[in-house]
Amino acid sequence: MNSSDPGPRREPDVLLIIPCLNEEEGLARVLETLPIQEQGLRVVVVDNGSTDRSAEVARGMGVQVVREERRGYGAACLRGIAQRRNERIIAFLDADFSDDPREIGDILGPLRRGEAEFVLGSRMLLPASRKALLPQARYGNRLAAFLLRLLFGHRCTDLGPFRALSWEALQRMGMKDQNFGWTVEMQAKAGLLGLRCLEVPVSYKQRIGASKITGTLSGTLAASYKILWTLFWLRLRPSLPPVPLEEGAKVGR
Repeated sequence: MNSSDPGPRREPDVLLIIPCLNEEEGLARVLETLPIQEQGLRVVVVDNGSTDRSAEVARGMGVQVVREERRGYGAACLRGIAQRRNERIIAFLDADFSDDPREIGDILGPLRRGEAEFVLGSRMLLPASRKALLPQARYGNRLAAFLLRLLFGHRCTDLGPFRALSWEALQRMGMKDQNFGWTVEMQAKAGLLGLRCLEVPVSYKQRIGASKITGTLSGTLAASYKILWTLFWLRLRPSLPPVPLEEGAKVGR
């Protein structure tokens, strides 16, 4: 079911942020497949400097588009968070159609039922999804998961981008990273804060187009260095805001 389906509607209570850099084909598939009305989503696509038709595609499908000139995954996520109105759940999904947007209800369900404050869609829990990951991504996930458990007490199997958390939890994190360290910063801070975290299995397939991170040796090395640096820096100098912030635009700014 997509945004044009006449099925059951839910009052929007989720801000879904989709960072995007030259993903016009994958983004179109994502937006066509998302159960926007059924799951009560308000979707914001953050154009992180695309030179293709990504922004045009999103606007043509009735989705809000904002532009973030600072290049970086974390910078795009922070720009998306700044668009929050009164949604109580913040969710993230990549624009490359590697995750199945129809599974967003599996991620949102535990939050809505009060069973968790942070839910991660793990690609490592299903054999087919795990096999679809590039070898460097699988090994990197295992190392990062080990360090997150060892250094922060956060148990996980993946650093996947398909995730959601309560607005209150996000405020407490005070997210700062503007690049590859965004996902691991969030998980490390979830451990530092003692949040109730849950992993749910999600389907995963090879993305449309080449990966901007694990698709090249240089990208893989840069991402690996940044993830390891972020983990050890946060362990040595944990940085959390003393009180919850009131305005979405102030998160991490």
